[in-house]
Amino acid sequence: MKIAIISDIHANFPAVRVLSETWDELWVIGDLVNYGPNPNEVVDWVRAHAHCVVRGNHDHAIGFATDPKCSPPYKTMAAETGAFTSTVLSAENKRYLERLPLSIERRLAEHTFYICHAMPSDPLFGYLDKDAEQWASEVRGTAAEVVVVGHTHVPFIRRIADQTLVNPGSLGQAKVGAPEACYAVWEDGRLELRRYRYPIDETKAHIALMPVSEGVKANLMHVLDTGNPLPTERS
Repeated sequence: MKIAIISDIHANFPAVRVLSETWDELWVIGDLVNYGPNPNEVVDWVRAHAHCVVRGNHDHAIGFATDPKCSPPYKTMAAETGAFTSTVLSAENKRYLERLPLSIERRLAEHTFYICHAMPSDPLFGYLDKDAEQWASEVRGTAAEVVVVGHTHVPFIRRIADQTLVNPGSLGQAKVGAPEACYAVWEDGRLELRRYRYPIDETKAHIALMPVSEGVKANLMHVLDTGNPLPTERS
C-alpha cells in the first residue's frame, strides 16, 4: 500500500497539477484554498483524486466566512486573497470545504493513522514547531501508530516513543527556502519526505492577475520564492 500525503496547497494549481507521484491512496491534510490564484481548479482536482481530506483553517474560513486566524505577517495576504477566493469559488466547492471533517482515523491492515490539519487538540488553529515538547502529549492522546498533520508548511518526520509524527510540508507554499512543492509518501510502513520543482512562473503570472493590492501580490510571490513574507511585512 502506497499513500501520497499532501497539505497546504493554497490554490496553487500549477504545483499540484504536475504532481507525478503514483499512489494507492491520496491524503490531503487541509488548506486547499487562499493565498493562491486558482481555488476552483485545486478543489476540483482534490475532489477528483483524494481519498481522505481534512479541513484546514483556510478551508474553514472560506466555508464559514470567518477569520482563518493567521499570524500577523500573513493577515493582510489572507484577508485580501480570502475576499477574492470567496468571490470566485463556486457554491458547490464552498459547501465541500464546509463539510470536510476536522480529523480522520484510518486503519490499513495492522497500521493505524490519525489525520488532522494542525494538531489533535486544536485541529484548525493549533501551531507547534516540530521540536515542541507538547507534541508528545498530542501524539500519545491519539493512540495511533502514525499521526499526520500539516499547517506549519515545514516538512518533518519525528519519532515519539512508539509513534510517528509526520508533516509533509506545503505543496503550494513551502517554507524550505526554495520554490519547491513538498509532500510525503507512506509505503508499507516506511515514511519519506519528498519535494519537486513546479512551474512557479505560471503561478506568479496568475497572481499578477488577481484583484488584490500590488503589495500583497509582491508578498505572495516572495513567499513562494523564499517561504517567508517580505521583511517590511514581518512583525
